Amino acid sequence: MKSYYLGMLLLLSPLAHADVTPGHQLDLATTLGSLLFVIVVILGLTWLLKRMKVPTLVNQKGLCVVRQLPVGPKERIMIVQAGEEQFLVGVTSQSIQLLSKLDKPLTQEELESSSFSTQFSQLFKKNDQT
Repeated sequence: MKSYYLGMLLLLSPLAHADVTPGHQLDLATTLGSLLFVIVVILGLTWLLKRMKVPTLVNQKGLCVVRQLPVGPKERIMIVQAGEEQFLVGVTSQSIQLLSKLDKPLTQEELESSSFSTQFSQLFKKNDQT
C-alpha cells in the first residue's frame, strides 16, 4: 500500500511544481479568448453566407434560374431554363411543381425590358385563353 502512495506521489510531483504565476494565467486566458473569437467569426461568416444565398461554385451546365418571384416567406415562382427550353415552376419548402412549359422561351431583351410580374400575368392570360 505504501508503494502505491509513493508511486502516485512521484507521478503528481511534477504537477506540484508547475509554475502558476499570474503571467501564465494571462497567457491561457488570451489563448482561450482568441480561440473563442475565431470560432465566433467562423460561425458568423457561415450564417452570413447562408443569408446571402451565395450560389455554389459547381458548374451547373444547361440548368439555370432565369427569373424568380417570391409569393410568400418560403414560396416562389421561377422560370427555369434547361437547355433550350424554359419552364414555369412553383417552389415551396416541401416541393417543386411544374406549372407550365413555355412555348416560346423568353429572350434576354424581354427579360431586361419588363418585370417578371408582368411576364407572369401575360403567361396566365395566354393559358386562360386556351
